[in-house]
Amino acid sequence: MRCRIYLAALLLVALLGHRAAAGNYRNFRVAVYSRSFETQKMGDEEWLARVWDDVSNQVAVDKIYLETHRDLVIVDQETLDKAKAFFKARGVETAGGITLTIDEGNRFETFCYTNPEHRAKVREIVEYTARNFDELILDDFFFTSCKCDLCIAAKGEQSWTQYRLKLMEEAARDLVIAPAKRVNPDIKVVIKYPNWYDHFQGLGFNLEAQPAMFDGIYTGTETRDPSSSQHLQAYLGYNIFRYFENLKPGGNGGGWVDTGGMRYLDRYAEQLWLTLFAKAPEITLFDIRQLQYPIRENLRAPWQGSGTSFDYAVMMKPVTLPGKAPVVPATLARAAGWTFEKVDRFLGALGNPSGLKCYKPFHSTGEDFLPNFLGMAGIPIDLVPEFPAGEKVILLTEASAADPSLVGKIKRQLQEGGTAVVTTGLLRALQDRGLGDIAEIRCTDRKALVSQFVAGWGPPLESTRQILIPQVTYLTNDSWEEISALDDTNGWPVLHFAGYSTGKLYVLTIPDNFTDLCFYPEPVLNRIRQTLTSHLEARLEGPGYASLFLYDNDAFIAESFADSVIRVKIVTAEPFRELQDLETGETFTAVKRQIPQRQPRAMITEHVFSLELKPHSFKVLRGKE
Repeated sequence: MRCRIYLAALLLVALLGHRAAAGNYRNFRVAVYSRSFETQKMGDEEWLARVWDDVSNQVAVDKIYLETHRDLVIVDQETLDKAKAFFKARGVETAGGITLTIDEGNRFETFCYTNPEHRAKVREIVEYTARNFDELILDDFFFTSCKCDLCIAAKGEQSWTQYRLKLMEEAARDLVIAPAKRVNPDIKVVIKYPNWYDHFQGLGFNLEAQPAMFDGIYTGTETRDPSSSQHLQAYLGYNIFRYFENLKPGGNGGGWVDTGGMRYLDRYAEQLWLTLFAKAPEITLFDIRQLQYPIRENLRAPWQGSGTSFDYAVMMKPVTLPGKAPVVPATLARAAGWTFEKVDRFLGALGNPSGLKCYKPFHSTGEDFLPNFLGMAGIPIDLVPEFPAGEKVILLTEASAADPSLVGKIKRQLQEGGTAVVTTGLLRALQDRGLGDIAEIRCTDRKALVSQFVAGWGPPLESTRQILIPQVTYLTNDSWEEISALDDTNGWPVLHFAGYSTGKLYVLTIPDNFTDLCFYPEPVLNRIRQTLTSHLEARLEGPGYASLFLYDNDAFIAESFADSVIRVKIVTAEPFRELQDLETGETFTAVKRQIPQRQPRAMITEHVFSLELKPHSFKVLRGKE
């Protein structure tokens, strides 16, 4: 039966490849966003036709968001009418967009939702947009950073977070949703959230209340250059979409990527395909102006020409999309189009994404964005807003401490025979809140600078850099070190185990610099991955800066974010004889490996597949019995 399903999947892949070559995307829709600055130029039909031909000759587009307001620039009705007619004649769906900034260049100056004049202006903009479209989306900036005297007086004794959460929940209801539906009862009102989700509550984004209030939500999956000011890891582009999908199942409309901060075109393509790996039904390209940026040779990465997933030379070949004139790729629109065509060939053969459940309560902070660093270290993450009771293994970070009932929930998890992995940040937060009733383990304020590790038998393992970790203490023989970091003749736990009832509690030591997770020696990372992900369909072995994306139909994607070739292994739970690359048809044969178990004393057999991953490249794999 599994073989018949597998053959059917391959047939589907072949069919998808045929349609993708014709420029039709079967597994997702593509939208383009136009800021008010560009939308207001669309009254000039010659300009609009020229720009649209440049874009649509290189990437097939289903929809365009026409922004009506940004930075107090409001597009007039005559121009909107011409733009809507232009796109309707070309079979392109239109929707409205609003960016509620007064001056984006002034540290993203937003409207003040305490100021009566500003509130009236927001309502006016929303009503104007709703009269023109049956869908409107709020771009990133439906938050407030205002601390004017009106806000200070209205806040009173509340914290800024408490005040802003209430203020923006009310603003969403009374200034956006109600006015829009009053002038257009059929309108779909969508809020697009940006990528800095761990800090939302401080500016009034309310992930507890707003997703249920709005007809839909949308996800900022742009990560840009991780060395830039936000320091967002590439894995966030996948993880944040899955998190928002868990906030509003079936209501997360798509992912949103811009061209900012990329050093190479590979980085842009990575953001696009990670969004689609997360199964986003739509992807929005921000924006029509950026898609016209020329492709320059300095955007060609040093590793190009080695057979990487993004192939600069192939992307630059002449292309003819259905109903379009032949073109030689000239702008970033073609990089997007080429990436979409590639991914669409196999995306339909992937099931629903899965991963290790990681609990992030509403409005929580702590070890900010840590799940994305763990994702870069090869741990598939599924970030959820509710405690994942009933899971075999759960991951709890410092953010989980926002749940006042957390210790009781951990105890139930363990008493039901499950495993809970807590980070040192959470240990520090809970060690005086009852976690010591499970095991007397403490995360101290002392630090250790380490570069040697022990994971099982054998000589010490060396990392390529010194890593600063917190020192964890415990009662000898009440709990046990699974992985140790050596500090001369001293040592400290990196992975620590304690039994409780029929369950297992692990403490995972998080370096002060989260990036150092990827610099733990391979055997250390492999042991951590084994502990956290052995219950999943597959797990990764190998160095850091490699990720694994899992799906519920024996399919998975292994991806490298390294700048050089790396070798990894895939260990599968199912006894597959082979893995097949759904892009190339190449097969990989399993090697059986027996692993001794402490309790009960027995051997388990694992099926291991060896892969080579090119720089910033992936392999799409499916198991065969």
